[in-house]
Amino acid sequence: MRTLDPVVLFFLLGLTAGIARTELRLPPAIYDFLTILLLLAIGLKGGVELANQSPLGILPQVGAVLLIGLLLPLLAYPVLRYVGRLKRPDAASIAAHYGSVSVGTYAVAVAYLAFQQVEFEQYMPVLLVLLEMPAIVVGILLARGVGGGTKWGELAREVILGKSVVLLLGGLAIGWIAGPVGVQPIEPLFMGLFKGVLALFLLEMGLLAAGQVGSLRKHGVFLVAFGIGMPLVGAVIGGTVGLLLGLSLGGTAMLATLIASASYIAVPAAMRMSVPEANPTLSLAASLGVTFPFNILVGIPLYLRLAEYLHTLGG
Repeated sequence: MRTLDPVVLFFLLGLTAGIARTELRLPPAIYDFLTILLLLAIGLKGGVELANQSPLGILPQVGAVLLIGLLLPLLAYPVLRYVGRLKRPDAASIAAHYGSVSVGTYAVAVAYLAFQQVEFEQYMPVLLVLLEMPAIVVGILLARGVGGGTKWGELAREVILGKSVVLLLGGLAIGWIAGPVGVQPIEPLFMGLFKGVLALFLLEMGLLAAGQVGSLRKHGVFLVAFGIGMPLVGAVIGGTVGLLLGLSLGGTAMLATLIASASYIAVPAAMRMSVPEANPTLSLAASLGVTFPFNILVGIPLYLRLAEYLHTLGG
């Protein structure tokens, strides 16, 4: 009988401590260090896998996730604008968050699938990086229109040179160039300590998620319903696309998880620069206060069950 993954318990500890308003906090420097380790570890694993295969072999997957990244904000925006009755900038900003992806959720999914002894395609970090970007462009266009005066050069620099993208792409490049043999000397740090680093990262994420509870009380039940409903819709889309692309059971579950996640790092920074009139509290309350905890506690196991069901239907 498999027990609950301990990294999830660390998240629950942080969430409980935050709601109880304890003095527990990770120093900012420690949190930054943990984030750097996680991003580089994820990139290295993907880069090593790329070294073992032709990049041309994943072009269908790349095209599919880019298309999904463009379409998801367009799916979310009308719901936010006309059902939730949010202002146009707020609806566009939240839609961009849900068209992008959460690195933290991906890291937990990696640990969970390993815990369940389910393998998946190791080039997923490539798709993770690609999903960061299209939704940002669509979100800005939804907020401002085509001629909205957006400084696209500055925005591209902000996104491409952002910490998460640089570290993921850097890790991919290092893993690809060094190959499986070359990365062996650094495996104890980046691979061997992965779950321990993830546990401490989730402890801090629990504390951050608890900080959004007040915003959810203020803005009503709509963001809670959207923050749960949108990931479920995204998971069905991602799982179905994964099956059509011929991904393994684990790969299908991982793609479902990626599409079901919502950004709380790259997109907030981009929206703050390009759509400053949008209220960041609303976006973070939904993505970090609702969707992230839901995916960590319920969603990821559910998406694996969804992948199993889809693979059963697909024969």
